[in-house]
Formats: sequence, C-alpha cells, structure tokens
Amino acid sequence: MLNLHELNIFTTAAEQSSFSKAGRILHLSQPAISQTIQNLERRLKTELFVRYGRTIRLTAAGETLLPLARELLANANRLEETMASLHGAVIGRIQIGCSTTSGKYILPGLIARFRNRFPQVRIDVQVTSRDGVLRRLADNKINFGVSSKQIEHHDLISWPIFTDEVILITCPNHPWSRFRRVYVDDLLDTEIVMRDQISGTYSVLMRELAVRNISEDMLNVAMVLGNAESIVSAVEEGIGIAFVSRLAAAHSLALGRVIEVEVEGMSLKRDLYFIRSQRFPASRAAGEFWDYLQNDLSAKTYMEYLSKGKGGYRANGTSSALIEEIEKEL
Repeated sequence: MLNLHELNIFTTAAEQSSFSKAGRILHLSQPAISQTIQNLERRLKTELFVRYGRTIRLTAAGETLLPLARELLANANRLEETMASLHGAVIGRIQIGCSTTSGKYILPGLIARFRNRFPQVRIDVQVTSRDGVLRRLADNKINFGVSSKQIEHHDLISWPIFTDEVILITCPNHPWSRFRRVYVDDLLDTEIVMRDQISGTYSVLMRELAVRNISEDMLNVAMVLGNAESIVSAVEEGIGIAFVSRLAAAHSLALGRVIEVEVEGMSLKRDLYFIRSQRFPASRAAGEFWDYLQNDLSAKTYMEYLSKGKGGYRANGTSSALIEEIEKEL
C-alpha cells in the first residue's frame, strides 16, 4: 500500500527535478530519497523518473501520478486539520507565494499577528515571479498569492491589502540630495539604476513616464538589478538614482544612507492584492487566514499604521521609532 511519506518525497523530487534538492528540503540524504523512489517504482511496477546524471525528469507514468499524489496529500492534510478542529484547534500549514518586494516587508507583520491567535499554524512564504505565483495557485501548490496587479480570472478572488508608494532615492552626495526636488525632464540627465522589466515597480514607473512621452531608451541606465534591496545598495554606493518601494528603502532612509527626492508632478502608487483560487476547497487554517485579512481589527490596524508610516520615517528619524509607535497603537 502507498504511504504519504513516499508520496511526499515523490512530489518534492518531481517539483525540484533533483533528488539532492528534494533531500535538502525534506532534511533527508540523497541516497534515502533515491531508495524511497526505487521502492515506490517497484511497488507500482513502473519507472517514475528518467535519470540524467544529477537531474531527473518525470516519465509518462510519473506525470500521471503527480497530480493524484498532490490531491491525496492535500486531502490527508485537510483530514488532519478537520479532525483537530473538532476539538476547537486550528492547525495546519499555509503556503503564500509573493511576487513583490513590498509584499515581503508586509507579510512578516501580518503573519506574526495571525499566529498570535493561531500558533499551531505554520506559514511558508515563497518568493517568486507573478507568473510563478499564478502557476502555483493553478496547481494548488500554494493557498494564497501576493501581487501588485489585480488578476482578472474567474477562478481567482483578489483582496486589496495595501497601497504601496514608489519613491525616487539618491545617495547623500548626489547633487539632487541638496534640494530634494527635481522635474521629470531631469531624469534624462543622470544615471539611473533600474529594476528588471517583470517587476511591478518597473511597470508603474514606465507607465507614469509614458504619459510624459519618456521611454526607457531615453534614460541613462547604468545598471539593471533584480531586487529592490540590491538597488538600494547600489544607490548607497553612488552608482545612480533609483525608484523603489518606500518600504524597501525605509531602513536606509532612516539611517541617512539614501535621500528621498520628490519628482514634481509625479506620484507613483500601486495596490497590493492577496489572491486565492476558488477551484480548490480551503483548509480550516487557510479559511481563518482569509477571514483574518478581511475582517480582523489587528490586521487592518497594522496596515493602516504601516501606510501612515510612509511619512513617519522622516518625521521620527529612525525606523525603530516608527515600529514602537505602531506597536503602542496596536
């Protein structure tokens, strides 16, 4: 008879396309993973993987088994959570896919407050692209996604949770840091560090510049980087100016390592959304988290004060002061 342990190893190996990577995730040795897969193949009397050195690929039989194994594992988890709920407990595991930098800064505070109420719920956050989030939702690999774009699809429900602000930053030695205000046309005359084209920050910036008849090829791009933290570091080093989420720049702003500069007439904002799929039944834990996002006062209060904190970093001078202010109100 099949067992859940074997199926969990099989699905992890299939998703990672590697026995060694699966072993690292599951905290098992590579030989233990290989032996389990071989035992499963013998029991099913078919090969599940084709081996190519250190990489593996599913056979046709493996492709057939994978969605069935995922469904069985999901049902087993729901069974365990349902039985626990009969005794009033909420347990389980929630997986969230995040495609935004600002989402990474928001999630820890939201998760911490949720787990204050439901400490037996484990929450895993996977940082990936927007397409990666959508694929994982479609495959039922994650319960929720966080995106800076509202996805219009009949299978998906979106809930707005935060309005992020994208700001222009420079290093303290840059000429603009003295006056802290420039015009849009000034962006053409200085080196800029850009975010990669798949990011929400890039999209909101280029959309705003297009209204002013400015395209990317008109900018003096010194460097393109794939995450906001690296961009803030590049600005600190004086490589160029940059547009980033205020949340990503908050620590460096508070320490004076970067300076915020206003662009006359420009206000870059983007809404962040939590997304879930309606195709799959929600576990008790996932249902409680969705209700928490929509209705819980502590979540709403946290998001409101995080929004007000956009100006609080400048007023208080330190990020710790803002955190203390938020915690007092909560």
